[in-house]
Amino acid sequence: MRKHGETEVFRITEARQSLADDVRGRQRRYVISMSVRTLAVIAAAVLWNVERHVAIVALVLGGLLPYIAVVIANAGRERAPSLPSTFVAPPDHPALDAGESFAEAGTERPSGQS
Repeated sequence: MRKHGETEVFRITEARQSLADDVRGRQRRYVISMSVRTLAVIAAAVLWNVERHVAIVALVLGGLLPYIAVVIANAGRERAPSLPSTFVAPPDHPALDAGESFAEAGTERPSGQS
C-alpha cells in the first residue's frame, strides 16, 4: 500500500535522452571545439616565425573547426530506439478459393446452409 504523498516511479528502459541533456551536450561539444580552434590560432601566431609549416597547418585547422563545430552542434538528436513491429503474420492455412466448393475442399458444409 502506498503512503499518501509518495509518487509512483516508472522505470523506462531505452528512453531517449532528455532535451535539456541533449542541448547541454551539444553546447559542451561546441565549446570544446571552439577552445581547440582558439589554441590552434594562437599556436599559428606563435609558430609563424619559428616553424612556418606547422603554423600553416594550425591556421587551416583553426579555419575549418568552426564549420565542423557548427555541423556537429546542429546534428539532430539520437535516433529513437526502434519500436516493436506491429505486423501480424498471415495464418499458415490457405483460404478457400472463390470457385472451390466444400466437397472439393474436403470439408463438410456448415449446418443451415444449402
